[in-house]
Amino acid sequence: MSAIEFIDVKKQFKDGDTTIEALKTTNFKVEKGEFVAIIGPSGSGKSTFLTLAGGLQSPTEGQVKINGENFSEEKEKTRAKLRFKKIGFILQASNLIPFLSVENQLKLVDKISSKEQHLSKDKLFNQLGVSKLVKKYPEELSGGERQRVAIARALYNDPTIILADEPTASLDSERAFEVVEILAKESKEKNKAIIMVTHDIRLVQYCDRIIEIRDGLMVEKDAEKIKQKYAREEDNEN
Repeated sequence: MSAIEFIDVKKQFKDGDTTIEALKTTNFKVEKGEFVAIIGPSGSGKSTFLTLAGGLQSPTEGQVKINGENFSEEKEKTRAKLRFKKIGFILQASNLIPFLSVENQLKLVDKISSKEQHLSKDKLFNQLGVSKLVKKYPEELSGGERQRVAIARALYNDPTIILADEPTASLDSERAFEVVEILAKESKEKNKAIIMVTHDIRLVQYCDRIIEIRDGLMVEKDAEKIKQKYAREEDNEN
């Protein structure tokens, strides 16, 4: 059973009398334990794909299934519950709650979650380099620090699926690689399905598959060829 499956999914928007095809008819699967990169230019349909995968909007046609369940046809209240239990979102904007300290961002998850056990807060904070920031509030953090806290919050509920939209956009190169290594490790060690939208082609070396979206059309790329090309470029630079 696939973690995420798109079956003949299409998404259209109306702009006056014009119909915009944000995502053309798509059939796509991500298995548990797979780390998939989504690449493509701005406006190509990457964000539309991610919001459909997370049930934040419904397809115009087709079905989106999460762990075999027809997620896209559920009522919004049911989708919201499934999102909280099954999906961790890492967004380009950290979306931290401004009046909660770093440690209380995760304590809030404890209060509203039905899960009896979460990941270790201390371990997550240490992995992401924010252990010394737990008493601080979002306004006291840099953009990169806020993003790392947001990543800790997304992982804390131990979701089976992680959807990451440019998760390293506000991080320096060293920290970006560390974060993607953590995601890759989560995917393999805990059998999670992870989809990461990124503009940073250097990061795809950690991914199992690479999908390019152009004009709403998804095309699988040769991941090994892209990784080898990147490795050669790195060698030439060194």
